Amino acid sequence: MALPLLDYALESQNSRVKDHGGADDDQARVFSTQKVLSHADYTALIEAAYRQIFFHAFKYSRDAFLESQLRNNQITVRDFIRGLLLSDTFRSSFYRFNSNYQVVTQMVQRVLGRDVHGQAETIAWSIVICNKGLVGLVDALLNSREYIDNFGYDTVPYQRRRVLPGRELGETPFNIKSPRYESYWRGILGFPKAVFSTGAAARKLPARAAVNRGGNPNDYRTWVSAVGATRCVAGGSTNTSFDYMAKVRYRKV
Repeated sequence: MALPLLDYALESQNSRVKDHGGADDDQARVFSTQKVLSHADYTALIEAAYRQIFFHAFKYSRDAFLESQLRNNQITVRDFIRGLLLSDTFRSSFYRFNSNYQVVTQMVQRVLGRDVHGQAETIAWSIVICNKGLVGLVDALLNSREYIDNFGYDTVPYQRRRVLPGRELGETPFNIKSPRYESYWRGILGFPKAVFSTGAAARKLPARAAVNRGGNPNDYRTWVSAVGATRCVAGGSTNTSFDYMAKVRYRKV
């Protein structure tokens, strides 16, 4: 018997603000099939869906079959989102490299367009993924009342940024504060780490750097400084009225 979704308390009382924006926090850019008027509009909608689910879609990550079905009105945007979440690309590049807690956190961000309400909601959805797997979690999120009320069947999910009074900026975008891989897998995959150091220790070179190996331009600095600076003038004259064309040889007829 599968356990039902556990009840969890909401942590934010600012539920009246639901908009999300990139350049303008007060106005979200919504992509919906109800606003599609041309082929370019469909392309923009599909790109928005890829950005929301994959953050960035390379050529090999795209699903031409799903895109064709969406363009021909054979599936809804909600079905297209489901197809992307259950695709091999999403499984191989995200699902396999994260724990259930991390999967739940980013799935709520990408599908419902908000952060999780603390550890309680994370545990609740983790129980769903343990019992029903990734397919069950995706269906539960897409069938939830919150998703239907905010995005319906025709709108691409977007980050519903909460603009709080007294705050200059809204919430940080998910693709910035939520890395694709957890720290364990980032270490295994050898992701570069930025190291910032200050002081004399940061400017000190190792001993091997002082060994003269030949070919170093600094070895010729003394020799170059001893060479006097000379000015080379064409023809040995500085006359700007010099007739160059008269010196050009040509064949006479």
